[in-house]
Amino acid sequence: GRHSMLPRHVQRLGRDWLTHWSGSQILTFNSPVSSCMRWAGHFPPWASFPISADFSANWRFPPFFGPWRQFQNSNWYLDNYTQSCCFHLPNPSMKSEGEEPLTKKRRLSGQDDTSTLEQETNLSNQNEESCLSVAQNEEKHGSKKGTIKRHWEYFCQQSKTMKIAKDKGSDQSSTGSEATFDFTVMSYNILSQNLLEGNSHLYKHCRQRLLFWTYRFPNILQEIKELDADVLCLQEVQEDHYRTEIKSSLESLGYHCEYKMRTGRKPDGCAICFKTSKFSLISSNPVEFFRHDIPLLDRDNVGLVLLLQPRFHCKANAAICIANTHLLYNPRRGDIKLTQLAMLLAEIASVAPQKDGSFCPIIICGDFNSVPGSPLYRFIKEGKLNYEGLAIGKVSGQEQFPRGQRILSIPIWPKKLGISQNCVYEIKQQQKEENAGEKLEAGKLDNTQEIVIASEKLSSKLRHHFKLSSVYSHYFPETGVPEVTTCHSRSAVTVDYIFYSAANDDTAAQPGAEESFCGGLKLLGRLALLTEKDLWTVNGLPNEKNSSDHLPLLAEFRLIER
Repeated sequence: GRHSMLPRHVQRLGRDWLTHWSGSQILTFNSPVSSCMRWAGHFPPWASFPISADFSANWRFPPFFGPWRQFQNSNWYLDNYTQSCCFHLPNPSMKSEGEEPLTKKRRLSGQDDTSTLEQETNLSNQNEESCLSVAQNEEKHGSKKGTIKRHWEYFCQQSKTMKIAKDKGSDQSSTGSEATFDFTVMSYNILSQNLLEGNSHLYKHCRQRLLFWTYRFPNILQEIKELDADVLCLQEVQEDHYRTEIKSSLESLGYHCEYKMRTGRKPDGCAICFKTSKFSLISSNPVEFFRHDIPLLDRDNVGLVLLLQPRFHCKANAAICIANTHLLYNPRRGDIKLTQLAMLLAEIASVAPQKDGSFCPIIICGDFNSVPGSPLYRFIKEGKLNYEGLAIGKVSGQEQFPRGQRILSIPIWPKKLGISQNCVYEIKQQQKEENAGEKLEAGKLDNTQEIVIASEKLSSKLRHHFKLSSVYSHYFPETGVPEVTTCHSRSAVTVDYIFYSAANDDTAAQPGAEESFCGGLKLLGRLALLTEKDLWTVNGLPNEKNSSDHLPLLAEFRLIER
C-alpha cells in the first residue's frame, strides 16, 4: 500500500525482486553509493547518481520490466551488489524511445519469436518518418538538452582578434595583411549508417530514434555549418548518402568535394571538401591500401591526398598538402596499420615536393585507430620507429593487454610493394640518390656482402621525412585527465588526430618539431576536446545534438613562408 500510486507492473516488479532476494538485500532508490546495478555498457562506474524518477503520466518503464523470468533474461547485471544500492535508468528523462531494438532483445533472451517482426518494422518506419520533424522542432524551440559547450583555445592574441573579426563578417582579403593566410581545418568521423547498424552493440546507451540517418544527418550538417571550417576531412562517409545528400548540401555551402570510396563491400569512404573562396585544387590523389597480389594488404581502407593552392596570397606557387585517411580498426593487426600508414606517407612524399625539391606545408587528418603514445603515434610524431621485437598487438595501443603477441616480421611489407623503409616510392628514392650522386659504385670491397649486412641492420627501422606535430596535446594540463575523441558503450579514447608541419616560431608545436622545408604552419587555435566524464553527462555519443560517435576536431592555422 505504500507505493499504491505506482503502476501495477512496477509494483509486480518489486514483489518479484523481494521473492528472490532476502530481506537484507532491499533495493533503495536514493542511496548514492558507487556499487550499483546498471544496464550493461550504459554508464561507467563513476557515473553513479541517485535516481530522481519521474512517475508522471507520460513516463513508463521499458516493456522488459515485468515478471522476474523476463527480467532475468534481459540485459541487466549485478555489479558488486551490496545491502544498499541504487539502480540506473538510461536517463531520468528517457521515455519509451530508449528501448532496445526488438531484434536485439530477442537475441539476448535466446528467443526466436517472428511474430513481432511486422510490429518492429511498422514502428521503425513510423519513427524514421518522424525523426526529421522532431529534430527540426527541437531546434525551433531552442532546446539545450544534451549539449556541452566546447570553447576555443587560442595560442596568440592576434588569432583571437582575427576570430572575432571573422565572426563579425570581415573579409581576410581586405584586412591589408596580404602576406598572411589563415584557414581552419576540421577532421570528423561522421559514423557511417551502415557501420552503425552493423555494430549496434556499441550504441546500447542510445535512444533508437537518435540512430536513424534522417535524424542524424541534419545534426551533422548543422555542426558543419556552425563550425564553418575552410577544409573538411570526413571519414566514414557512406557512398549513397554522399551521392544523394552530403555532396550537394556541402556544395550549397561553398565547398568543392573530393571523395574516395573503400574498395571492398563496405560502402563508405573518405572525403576532403574545401571552400572554393579560400582554395583552388591543384591535384587529387586517392590511395587504395588493398593489393590483390600482397596477402598482407587484404583490407579495403583508403586515403585521399589533395594539393591545394591558397587564394589571396602573395606567393603565386604557394601550396598546402591535405591528407585524410581511416586506418584499419583491428587492434591485433599492427602490421597492416603500419603498412597502410607507410603507403599514405609515400603518396604525400610524391605529391608535396615543390619545384626546388622542398616539401610544401602538410596536414594529415583522420581516424588512425591508435591511441596517443602508441608506437604508431610516435612514428608519425618522431619520424622514426625501430620495430624490432615489437608485438603486433602493441602497435596501436588500443588494448591494454593485447591478445596478438606475434612479433612484427622484418621487413613488415614485401619489396614488391615498391615502398622503402623511408616511406617513399622506391623508384623516386633511386632517382633522388642518382641525382645526388649517392648511389654506391659496384665492385668495391666485396660490396655485395657489405650491402646485405647494412640492409639487415637498417631493415627494422622505419623513417619518414616530415616534421609533424599534433594539434591536440591529448591530456588536460591542469588535471592530467585524457582528452577523448570517441565515446560509445564500449570505450572512450582518442583515435582521431590532426598532424601538421610546424613552423619554427610555432609555440604550440610539441618539443622536437622543426621548421618544414618550405616555411610551415603556425597553430593559431583549436576547438577544445572533452573528457569521458563530460560526454557521459549527455549520455555519451551519439546523443541528441551530437549525431556521431566521434567529436569533430577543428584547428586554425597560419601559412608561414620560408
